[in-house]
Amino acid sequence: MGIGRYLELFKLRICSLITFSAVVGLVAASSPGATVGTAVYLVAATMLAAAAASAFNHYFDSDIDSIMKRTSRRPLPSGAVAASKGVLVAAAGLFLLSTAVSFAALNYMVALHLALGAFVYAVVYTVWLKRRSRLNIVIGGLAGSFAVLAGGASASPELCAPPMLLAVVMFFWTPSHFWSFAICHREEYEKAGVPMLPVKVGDSRTAVCIFVNTVLLVISSLALWFLGHSGPVYLAAALVLGAYFIYWNVRLLLSPDKEVARSNFRASMVYLGALFTSVVIDMAARNM
Repeated sequence: MGIGRYLELFKLRICSLITFSAVVGLVAASSPGATVGTAVYLVAATMLAAAAASAFNHYFDSDIDSIMKRTSRRPLPSGAVAASKGVLVAAAGLFLLSTAVSFAALNYMVALHLALGAFVYAVVYTVWLKRRSRLNIVIGGLAGSFAVLAGGASASPELCAPPMLLAVVMFFWTPSHFWSFAICHREEYEKAGVPMLPVKVGDSRTAVCIFVNTVLLVISSLALWFLGHSGPVYLAAALVLGAYFIYWNVRLLLSPDKEVARSNFRASMVYLGALFTSVVIDMAARNM
């Protein structure tokens, strides 16, 4: 058995997105306290915290993962990794290591935000809400927001507006992103007894919720410019990307089927990746 099956437990692609969001929070803080060393330690601490939460998610959800075709080949339900208690120990170890790195190399606010993000994903979302509430991903989305705040705090422990505004963007982005994914896999979630929004209200009403949420997302993204914390590069990106994402939302409203939902899901990834990249480019352009 290759090491790759163990690495699957840590959802490294999702961890990379969360870590990139933290780095964007660091850049947005625009503090003289931010250095390359700060960024390196932030990346390490964030990856460790996100990997810990992901491993716990694999451990706790192995029963429903075995029911859904999409997740049945994950390491625990497939039997590729047999020591499930070992996964729990690994998750705890990674979480403690993340906290130690944050305290030793960064500051207590970074440790607090990363701990809260891991707690929200592992306990609030995975244990408490995922199997009980249609609002599971709305509240669970706070995990990503805490990563952005951790990035801002790594430059300066005092709260500052740009990372906070980007954390709001991350909060609104998550439901639009995940509800599109849930439409694509509604039957599997229903079979596993997971009350994702499409399971409870249907695809058409979920498409309406996605559209309303995305409008709020685009409005929240413009706050960074209206409040004077970004320049024209970011403004142009926010407007173009917002129009692009809303376009796909309208397509989903008109045709709430799996194929369009899949395109809307991909559009959400493009939206966030490009918008957050524009924060970095805009900051570099303003400091030239």
